[in-house]
Amino acid sequence: MINTTNENGLPPKTGHLKITEPSPWVVRFAPLIRTGGSVLDVACGAGRHSRFLLGRGHTVTAVDRDVSHIRGLDDAEIIEHDLEDGGPWLFPRRQFAGIVVANYLYRPLFPHLMEALEPGGVLIYETFARGNELYSRPRNPAHLLEEGELLECVAGRLHVVAFEQGLVDKRPCPGVVQRICAIDREDQPQPL
Repeated sequence: MINTTNENGLPPKTGHLKITEPSPWVVRFAPLIRTGGSVLDVACGAGRHSRFLLGRGHTVTAVDRDVSHIRGLDDAEIIEHDLEDGGPWLFPRRQFAGIVVANYLYRPLFPHLMEALEPGGVLIYETFARGNELYSRPRNPAHLLEEGELLECVAGRLHVVAFEQGLVDKRPCPGVVQRICAIDREDQPQPL
C-alpha cells in the first residue's frame, strides 16, 4: 500500500508546495503595496506569500481550493474555494491594496483581479509561460501564458511597473515564466 500522508498526517507536499520561500519577484515589488493595506493571495498553496505579507504588516486574505497545507497563518483570512467552479467571483464588493498570484493561471479571473484592486493597488503576478513544457509541468498550453499575455491583459487598465518573460533557471523549479507588476491607475473611474 502507498502511504498517502506524511508524518503530520497530511498529504505529502508535491511540486510548488515544497517551495517555502516567497518568490523574489513578490519580495521585490511588495514594498509598492500600501503600508498596512489588505492583500489577496490567489491560489495561495501552502501560504508562503501570505506569511511574507503578514510579516510586512498587511492584512491577508488567502484563497485556495485546498487549504490543508496551510500552516502559520492564524492572522489571515483563509478561504477554501475552487476559483474555477464557475460560480460568481468571491469578492464582488471588496478591493485590495495588493493582489498576488504565483504559479497559477485561470484566465477568466483576470477582469475580476483588476476590478478588485483599490485605486493605486498593486498586482504582482508570476506564472508559467509557453516553453515551460520543455522543462516541467504544467505542459498543457491551456495552463501556459502566451507571449506577452500579461501585458495584453493589463493594457489600458493598469500602469506596468515591470514585466519579464523567459527562462528562469535560478529557482527551485526551473522553467519559462512570465511576470508582471502593475499598479491600478488612480485617475480612472472605478466600478460602483
